[in-house]
Amino acid sequence: MSEEIKRAGYIAIVGRPNVGKSTLLNHLIKQKISITSRKPQTTRNNVMGIKTEGNMQMVFVDTPGIHQGVDKAINRYMNKTASSALKDVDVVIFVVDKTHWFAEDEQVLQQVAQVSCPVIVAVNKLDQIEDKKLLLPHVTSLSEKLPKAEIVPLSALHGHNLQELEQLIESFIPECEHFYPEDQITDRSSRFLASEIVREKITRQLGAELPYQIAVEIESFEEEEGLITIHALILVERDGQKRIIIGDKGARIKSIGQQARLDMEKLFDNKVFLKLWVKVKSGWSDDDRALRSLGYDDKREF
Repeated sequence: MSEEIKRAGYIAIVGRPNVGKSTLLNHLIKQKISITSRKPQTTRNNVMGIKTEGNMQMVFVDTPGIHQGVDKAINRYMNKTASSALKDVDVVIFVVDKTHWFAEDEQVLQQVAQVSCPVIVAVNKLDQIEDKKLLLPHVTSLSEKLPKAEIVPLSALHGHNLQELEQLIESFIPECEHFYPEDQITDRSSRFLASEIVREKITRQLGAELPYQIAVEIESFEEEEGLITIHALILVERDGQKRIIIGDKGARIKSIGQQARLDMEKLFDNKVFLKLWVKVKSGWSDDDRALRSLGYDDKREF
């Protein structure tokens, strides 16, 4: 008896900032790989989530939100990183808002319209539409903008219509040997995932209080039997930002550390000892050399 034919493919998830791309990735692979927050531009790198079930392997690539305003090196890096994900993929999922269309959506559309692979428009946050009649004109407009695309209204957060989306994606995946072992869920290192978890907790706790000029660098990551010891450095651009992160008598950084440690223990399935420091590094977000040292390297391919 011949073996079942294997299928494997890359799926890029693109869209403007804060439209729900990372939430969609996490729910599709049923594992938290990409960090999320309500703050735009939380995702800065292409993050790969790998889902293997039987003969099917889907490699999802979560991307930074394509956005306007590229005055700093970090912003240029994010746009370039997101755009690179559209090359050589088998399917593109273009995530848009439930009923609204923005200038940044138009910017993404210009790139998506040029791809030769199948495109699926995921109309996200369906659960937030009180009057479902508002959805039809939006879907009609999207059909006119991308006549060849499939359109799937869904809620990434609540899992509505994700099965329909997944079945549609599978129909486009070519016959191919699997790229990764069946138990691998991401191409990213444990150090990278740890740094992202810390950054997520900072972003979620501080919100509008803290500008985008924060980065997290893992200085050491040591695994022993039953314990992972992680030392993480939080970089900010000004002394005032450092004081905000530390908080009154260190309360804020303690809370950030506690929340990050719990997520890490769940992800790594191990006990974690996490130590956080804060350091001022002026201008890092507009310094190409500093960005490369922090792992923001646009030469990285998926």
